[in-house]
Amino acid sequence: MANPMKSLAQLFGRSQSNIIGVIHVGALPGTPRNTKSISEVIDMACEEAEIYKKAGVDGIIVENMHDVPYLHTKDVGHEITAFMTAICSRVNQMCSHIPCGVQILSGANIQAMAVAKATGLQFIRAEGFVFSHVADEGIMDSCAAELLRFRKNIDADDIKIFTDVKKKHSSHAITADVDITETAKAAEFFCSDGVIVTGPATGTATDIQEMKDVQKAVNVPLLIGSGVTVDNVEHYMSANGLIVGSHFKDQGSWKNRVDFTRVRKMVEKVNTMREVGNMNKTQSFMFTRGAFICSYLVEKTTDHRRQF
Repeated sequence: MANPMKSLAQLFGRSQSNIIGVIHVGALPGTPRNTKSISEVIDMACEEAEIYKKAGVDGIIVENMHDVPYLHTKDVGHEITAFMTAICSRVNQMCSHIPCGVQILSGANIQAMAVAKATGLQFIRAEGFVFSHVADEGIMDSCAAELLRFRKNIDADDIKIFTDVKKKHSSHAITADVDITETAKAAEFFCSDGVIVTGPATGTATDIQEMKDVQKAVNVPLLIGSGVTVDNVEHYMSANGLIVGSHFKDQGSWKNRVDFTRVRKMVEKVNTMREVGNMNKTQSFMFTRGAFICSYLVEKTTDHRRQF
């Protein structure tokens, strides 16, 4: 079985602080807030994909965030799967050199996997992977067994499944005796390709200590799923992925369009911190190497003197 850390590094080109921009597609036809044709929705998604590509993000994920109120898992209809397939196909064509993924709300992980397979996407974001929780849509049950078997059956093992643990917008009272690290361990045991840690709601910062605790507890990639901004991103640089939606939108609201300036500002800051981090690692290596050489020379000189 492939090493999850190496697989993520191969996917994004680096192992840490990969910026994944979110495209919140417009309300799809048939959903309560829909006002546009599918062609218009696709065009809007492609415009945001182009912004992300020009700004230099490491990945993109497409999500039907505007389809409120969300249907529950298997109640998500074939039309939503079809519309998301059309959207993801176009986005992936535009961003062929950028890893792309999809999430279909709410908990429609089987449908998301089908869309990813049909359109050539590289990953999905799955909620309700392990343990049950109570969400806006009702009780969400574990889907890991069904989802992984579906992935195997459609020959899609190359599509990564990044899984929320203690998901936002949910009550976890029924698993209050299972903390986030144990939940993450369970996700790893159930073959998650990476765990996603979030704050309590969209746009709310993720608890830094929880991130560190989960990092210590599992040997799969950790992604931050909410609340990363240009002002706090330095606290999350050790995470393997940073899924950013709200902060990249005009005025920092997920309901608005993607703002190139906001995206580019974070990309530039993260790139600078990566360079500094690499420089520090190089200097540390050179210092250690130099100290070893000096120690070796001193030892050899001492041995030489002893011979005389």
